[in-house]
Amino acid sequence: MKNNINTILKRAGILSLAVSSLIFTSCEDELNVLPEDSPVTELVFSNGTLALGALEGMYSAAQQDDVLNGTLQLSGEWQSDNVDFEGTFPTFNEIRQYTILSTNTSINGMWDDNYETIASANLVIDNVPLVDDASFTPAQRTQAIAEARFMRALVYLNISAYFGQPLQVADGRNNLSVPLVTSSEIGLEVNRATLGEVHDFIESELLAIIPDLGAPTTRIKANSGAAKALLARLYLYQERFADAAQMADEVISDGFYALATDYTFYNQRGSTEHIYTLANNADDGQDSGEGFSGLTNPNPLGRGDAPFSDDLLAAYAAEPGDLRFTTLNQTGNDAQGNVRTFTSKFPDGNNDADDAPVIRITEMYLTRAEGNFRAGSTVGAVPLADINTLRTRAGLPNLTAVDLDIILNERRKELAFEGQRRMDLMRNGMDLRRPGQPDANLSAPGMDRTIFPIPQAVRDLSPFLAQNPGY
Repeated sequence: MKNNINTILKRAGILSLAVSSLIFTSCEDELNVLPEDSPVTELVFSNGTLALGALEGMYSAAQQDDVLNGTLQLSGEWQSDNVDFEGTFPTFNEIRQYTILSTNTSINGMWDDNYETIASANLVIDNVPLVDDASFTPAQRTQAIAEARFMRALVYLNISAYFGQPLQVADGRNNLSVPLVTSSEIGLEVNRATLGEVHDFIESELLAIIPDLGAPTTRIKANSGAAKALLARLYLYQERFADAAQMADEVISDGFYALATDYTFYNQRGSTEHIYTLANNADDGQDSGEGFSGLTNPNPLGRGDAPFSDDLLAAYAAEPGDLRFTTLNQTGNDAQGNVRTFTSKFPDGNNDADDAPVIRITEMYLTRAEGNFRAGSTVGAVPLADINTLRTRAGLPNLTAVDLDIILNERRKELAFEGQRRMDLMRNGMDLRRPGQPDANLSAPGMDRTIFPIPQAVRDLSPFLAQNPGY
């Protein structure tokens, strides 16, 4: 996917429409793109083949570690109770210890790379309809635009969870979130939107593209099942529990997806477990050392930065024989030379080529269970049945009853190291750390450094962007 088209785009600056890459033309709340971008845009969208290359460039932008390939996701695990940080990067250590500064270069990279991906999607959305090529069919155009709108929605849901407080604290829907940059046109307004505005935009986008994406035929690109699954995730964040259960049930009921029989599915792209997985390989995948594979593998295979926390080990040890642990762990040296336990979900520390599990069907069973439990409904199945289905695959005995704590514990053990734990705790009003863990006193809901700052480098260019409290 990192092809010549993407290289042309990057060199011309087209893919750097992130807030940090725009320039002022006045003191007003508007930013303009460098004027020399226009001829390159015209070239890239001069025919259907090149336009589809730009779509591939969007997926390539999403492969950056800061977007879908591990850095952002593991930052959430470091902030929560799942994963320790044992590396030497001070910027990552700030995240782990809640001592983040607005000049944190890792967080600046996350902002920039995610907005680069959004900018890539915007280019496709805005320019595909204008391509003057009779061989570029309406169906191809509709599909390309729908895929770009899906990626834009996915990235916005991800970054809105990190750069602003969640719905459950402070001003709720009125919490300041991230700028909604939804066009590649000159003169974009980039004030921070509210969380409600961001969520409403994501919902409207996903609902609009589900018919355009049609029946799912792929697991490595946007598809209608992935759009529904992302909606289910959004509804869970919004506490729209009946809607979450309903949307998750629609995905489960689609015969294109099904629970894998064991836990060898992580790099099996054809596995029915995957709703949307980001495809990587040795030549085109995670950035060296700072993605899922590099951070979660022990030395010398990887960096050894992200071992299990003792608290997560205890959660698995509470029920010995859990296959989600016994078949998915390895031991080795962490970055400090200590023997620790690591996940083996991403074993290719040599090439950093493991696929990124963005959305999988297991999450939908967990979402349906929680949604039904909290809504008092039984859409598709009773919560107990969904939880026991997952426990059976994990080699654990059936339960006779479930409550919210049990459901959240099953989510923790199923989705560990995949970047979901932080938001599961935040949306349930729970501290990010358990008592006795380091810095637990700084992890309570609504505390300043449980969310990321607007990077100072961005505010230097765009000082009207309000900073988060405490920074």
